[in-house]
Amino acid sequence: MNKFLTGVINWIQDDWRSNPTRCVLEILAWFLSIGCAFTMMLTVPTPPFLILYPLFITQCAIFGWAAWTRRSSGMLANYVLLVTIDSIALLRMMLAQ
Repeated sequence: MNKFLTGVINWIQDDWRSNPTRCVLEILAWFLSIGCAFTMMLTVPTPPFLILYPLFITQCAIFGWAAWTRRSSGMLANYVLLVTIDSIALLRMMLAQ
């Protein structure tokens, strides 16, 4: 287990050295993602989608940018699609009110 944790810490340090901005933004996006998941969990069956959708979109856009800078086409495609889906859902929800 110690070897695993050392490897993870080394990987994070290498990530920080290669692009500190990306590292900080990915951690921010991760916190947004976890925060949204907890908010959904605590507010089901009526989550505050007008608050959550912009946060979903923001964190997915950050992860998409990070994927772009890493040259990860699969992750970029995933996050572009999620931003698109959540943006359409937010727009539909706003128009329905």
